[in-house]
Amino acid sequence: MSETIKGQCLCGESTVTIENGENFKDQIICHCWDCKQTSGSAFSTNILAPVKDTKIEGPIKEFGVKAPSGNIVTRVFCENCGSALSHRSVAFGENAAIQTGNFRSFADKPVAVELFTKDRWTGLAAVEGAKQLNTA
Repeated sequence: MSETIKGQCLCGESTVTIENGENFKDQIICHCWDCKQTSGSAFSTNILAPVKDTKIEGPIKEFGVKAPSGNIVTRVFCENCGSALSHRSVAFGENAAIQTGNFRSFADKPVAVELFTKDRWTGLAAVEGAKQLNTA
């Protein structure tokens, strides 16, 4: 039986629902500058979820920005509180990056990989056991 997982933004008005949630055993940390600015922190935590299994509802806005790769990354966030919800790019294929900070169920999921480690803040150590990649 498929597990549905649900997260929400800070104000609770926008929700993210993902089918087949049992498939997500770990998560990704991204240290790229776009993710830092979007999260307002030193990195973002994400999973890559199939767009077909993901539903974002509520008052949302989208913002497109050109990544260093030249691809447009479309950032999706709550129109009310500004919480980052997801981002999409052709680089992700049929998937979307979903910000796991909106899901309490990801608090105990390990980090499998860190991206853009070349941009990691000096005071942050690598996550033990996580694959380390200088780019995506």
